[in-house]
Amino acid sequence: MPDSEPIIRIDHITKVFPGVVALKDVAFEVFPGELHSICGENGAGKSTLMKILSGVLTDYEGHLLLKGQTVRFQGTRDAEAAGISIIHQELNLVEELSAAANIFLGRERTRGFGFLDNRQMEKEAASLLSQLECDISPSALAGSLRVGDQQLLEIAKALSLKTEILIMDEPTSALTESEVDRLYRVIERLQKQGVTILYISHKMDEVFRLSDRITVLRDGQLVKTLNKSETNAKEITHLMVGREIEAVHLDSVREIGQPILEVKNLSLPWPGHARAWRLKDVSFELQRGEILGVAGLMGAGRTELLECIFGASPQPYTGHITLEGQPIRFRHPAEAKDAGVAMVTEDRKRLGIFSQMTVRENISICTLLQAVSAGMVRRGKESLMVQGSIQKLGVKTASAESQITSLSGGNQQKTIIGRWLLTNPKVLLLDDPTRGIDVGAKAELYRLMDQLCREGISIILTSSELPELLTVSDRILVMAEGRLSAEFDRKDATEQKIMEAATQTIQHASA
Repeated sequence: MPDSEPIIRIDHITKVFPGVVALKDVAFEVFPGELHSICGENGAGKSTLMKILSGVLTDYEGHLLLKGQTVRFQGTRDAEAAGISIIHQELNLVEELSAAANIFLGRERTRGFGFLDNRQMEKEAASLLSQLECDISPSALAGSLRVGDQQLLEIAKALSLKTEILIMDEPTSALTESEVDRLYRVIERLQKQGVTILYISHKMDEVFRLSDRITVLRDGQLVKTLNKSETNAKEITHLMVGREIEAVHLDSVREIGQPILEVKNLSLPWPGHARAWRLKDVSFELQRGEILGVAGLMGAGRTELLECIFGASPQPYTGHITLEGQPIRFRHPAEAKDAGVAMVTEDRKRLGIFSQMTVRENISICTLLQAVSAGMVRRGKESLMVQGSIQKLGVKTASAESQITSLSGGNQQKTIIGRWLLTNPKVLLLDDPTRGIDVGAKAELYRLMDQLCREGISIILTSSELPELLTVSDRILVMAEGRLSAEFDRKDATEQKIMEAATQTIQHASA
């Protein structure tokens, strides 16, 4: 390692939440200018440690040394003043404010008499966003941006702090392939400027492309710190879980039934946009017991397609959808739920969890009436329903009464899936469900999907990870700019074919 002194020394840090030891006696060093990856399963303590480093968590045992001096931040402002900023996996934006206002929130530019200097903030925001090769308008409301654009906005916000130490918690989880390449270029520029980067990721190709050194945590404890050149992805995943990760093969034949869902000529308008539509003339069938994958770049219309089916689209669509031969047009997700259609959204924090509720309340909220008798909720019956979901999905929680926000991202996702499975759906819509989930948890989810299909449930799965679609899907639809551009059986699909179809319309339009 470098001869220089560490810029960060984590000195035997322990953090205990009620009923859960999140970190236990963790100690390692980070050197100036390196990219140091932190790896581990969901619940290993990665995000907890990063929250301590960035001043989000202030109550812990042990010491944190910055440039040889012991520090104990009393909040994120202290950490930022010391040159440390963090990009959280779960986005932290004020949706009602503009992109520029989010970037400078709490550090607003002002002019005479304390008035906000919006013009200056938008000018600086445009410069920051251009560094990310990003075409977000500084005046656009953050809430109007898709998840990938919101992630880039978070990165611009961190860059605005002129930080010395940048913590990135799963920064590519919602980015397209081209956006990821763009982020890599930004990271390379930051390192040349001397910025130290702490990088959390479950993606081994990413870790081994970017890292100088890798630290592995497991169950809140340090396992090992290794130079990238002295290890490989197989060893790191083994250290993460304490066992070999077995490859997931879903090749055993599942019985595919008759069509259960039919979509014909589905179009969704896009008022005020030059393209005029988010979806255009989309038609396909979903068969009983089938996993139908949907691929496409960011903005291709994957999420919008699922929202139309689920009754969650902000605009009325045209076209026809039938479920078990009966025409449907849900006006609200509650109608979809009652008809046997469930959806797990891509934006877990904003649209998935109820952050002020417990694990129990998050799981039972859609099916609470099943536990009602004589006008009262029978807690015993509710707990029985919830415990069954926790056990089936392997949710790691101290108890069903823990706050949902005390769980790792992957376990929050399992909780949401458990909620919808209690509704006994016929059709399950999964919108990028493994975003931010570790390799072990992904394998568990793939097997769960396979089992659900064997039980007769039909699944539509969108994913930004092509290997995932190729692993679990029976068929794959490819979308480009709101249209279906290709359809492949699993045996015929390759990453190259999918990418060619995903960029086909874009290339044609720009030709």
